[in-house]
Amino acid sequence: MVKHFFIGWLLLLLAVKECAAQLPPKRELRAIWIATVENIDWPSRRGISTEQQKQEFINILNEAQKMGMNAIVFQVRPVSDAFYASPYEPWSEYLTGTQGQAPNPYYDPLAFMIEETHKRGMEFHAWFNPYRAVFNVSRSKVANNHVSRLNPSWFVTYGDRKYFDPGIPEGRDFVVNVIRDVVRRYDIDAVHFDDYFYPYRIANKEFPDNFSYAKYGKGMQRDDWRRKNVDDIIQLLDKAIKAEKPYVKFGISPFGVWRNNDRDMEGSPTRGGMTNYDDLYADVLKWLKNGWIDYVTPQLYWEYGHRLVGYEVLVRWWNDHAYGKHVYIGHGVYQIGSNAAWRNPYEIPRQILMNRTYPNVKGSMFFSYKSFANNPLGIKDSLANHLFKYPALIPTMPWIKAEAPFAPYFTDAFEKPNGIEIRWADDDTSGRTKQYVLYRFTQSEPINLNDPTKILALVQQMPDPVFIDNTFTRGQHYIYYVTALDRLQNESVPSEPMRISTTGNKFYFKFE
Repeated sequence: MVKHFFIGWLLLLLAVKECAAQLPPKRELRAIWIATVENIDWPSRRGISTEQQKQEFINILNEAQKMGMNAIVFQVRPVSDAFYASPYEPWSEYLTGTQGQAPNPYYDPLAFMIEETHKRGMEFHAWFNPYRAVFNVSRSKVANNHVSRLNPSWFVTYGDRKYFDPGIPEGRDFVVNVIRDVVRRYDIDAVHFDDYFYPYRIANKEFPDNFSYAKYGKGMQRDDWRRKNVDDIIQLLDKAIKAEKPYVKFGISPFGVWRNNDRDMEGSPTRGGMTNYDDLYADVLKWLKNGWIDYVTPQLYWEYGHRLVGYEVLVRWWNDHAYGKHVYIGHGVYQIGSNAAWRNPYEIPRQILMNRTYPNVKGSMFFSYKSFANNPLGIKDSLANHLFKYPALIPTMPWIKAEAPFAPYFTDAFEKPNGIEIRWADDDTSGRTKQYVLYRFTQSEPINLNDPTKILALVQQMPDPVFIDNTFTRGQHYIYYVTALDRLQNESVPSEPMRISTTGNKFYFKFE
């Protein structure tokens, strides 16, 4: 048995090394969830100072960048409260310690976080919980201006939590207005929901929506009516988001099983004890088919070979049910070390490599930031040094109309004590350019701009773009190209090449 186990691990190690040696994808979403409910990830505790909050967030971004992430998914509304200055909802208790109390010294955390995230060339996905209103009715202190106090008829208590009743139209409209406000006033890149629609079932307890069903059910079967309620808010939000800013994406991260195929031929060949469709009333496939969402991130928090919900089974099923939209896989970093399967250090690397074999799987999200603490089984090293060693651009969404920026052009180059200073410019007066991609090739290499190992740097847009190549080797001959990216990372055609070389004490460069 031990011999077979060792051989299995050895074969897996060889497979991972072989795949890692292949050319990595140039475009791949690499995101990390940052949860604020109960202070899971940020801030570390309630009521810490403004400067501590800012520094903790900067540290999170810096660590995420070291691991190769190019996006964060930040929970801005955990329980009908706000991590920003909201005209609809009170400041979060997880921020200041008291719901409704603003940070002191005052700042707007969301504006600050978006600015710091974009400064690093990363996307900011604003994560909202649509229906949860009070996390624990027995111990949560709710502000007087909280919507559950102002409109108590919109809410029900289920277990120890209070929720919007999804069947009440006024409640749905309120949630849509909250999110529309954020899209309008803040420079977010996406609106993100996780798996909490109708809440997960409590044994032997039915969700208490008799009143709203009697009033609004209109003769529908209750399960169908509940699914329609969730469909309605998704469709309303799709329209509201795109009406405000057509480039803002809308993504859902559902529970990993849509439906088992013993209930529906279109379902996955799994035996999940709970499903989106039957238990959470979230018909995610319908939203994809109708184009109401731009991406789906199924939470596949199980291991390869799981007897009921195997990772390899579900990633293939979601790839086959993308309906032209993007699939990003949710990985359960918190699972590492939890049982024998998750004591295998190659479990998540294997999952990422498997993702890359499917054309509709465009990247990964990882739950959650704190799970990377102490580098369990070397996961941070695996990402930073192997799987995410080279930068990746955000996958483009052709259905979101955009026009790539004009190509930039090189203007000058200088030899400096700390490297080669490279300068360029562009004639983009439209404001479309948000970043630049600088490529470098040796004279003997083929020019392949689809090879991310040749990306020297991603540089934020600035009035006079400049980059210091401090890895330049004297005596070597290099060829550089530069392109421009818009906010959706649509890439311009490349510049004309610039050749730079050194011989002895002489420095040469030439534009072509």
